[in-house]
Amino acid sequence: MGKIVTAGETFSATHAFTPASIREFSALAHDFNPLHHDAEYAAADPRFGGLISSGTQQMSYLAALLATHYSKTAQPLGLEFDMKLRRAVRADDVITVRWTVTDSQWKDKLAGDIVSLDGEAVNQRGETVIAATAKILVCAKPGTRA
Repeated sequence: MGKIVTAGETFSATHAFTPASIREFSALAHDFNPLHHDAEYAAADPRFGGLISSGTQQMSYLAALLATHYSKTAQPLGLEFDMKLRRAVRADDVITVRWTVTDSQWKDKLAGDIVSLDGEAVNQRGETVIAATAKILVCAKPGTRA
């Protein structure tokens, strides 16, 4: 048995936030704040000047990247997430979500690595919209050996 994840690993994905995707995600998440659905209402808010995405949408893309990345070769399980929303994500923003492994410790009892990560979401202007940390368990896929 041995380590699956190595400290220093970095991976990312990019997401475009169209008005339609903001409305659709917010409806699926049952977030009916008019800032996510009503362009006229949102445009009247001087802080944003238009539709903004639900924080749930941005945070889910960060969490989902962990699952998507590690499930290609292993079985990840989320343990802890801490996400701080720094800026609104506006309609037509393009966001890059990124994680960097800061620590990975093999645990015999769990047959996997406890992995600590630093994450962020950054818009096309280079502004951090979310700062995050996470801890996940990464094990071998069922039927394989680590």
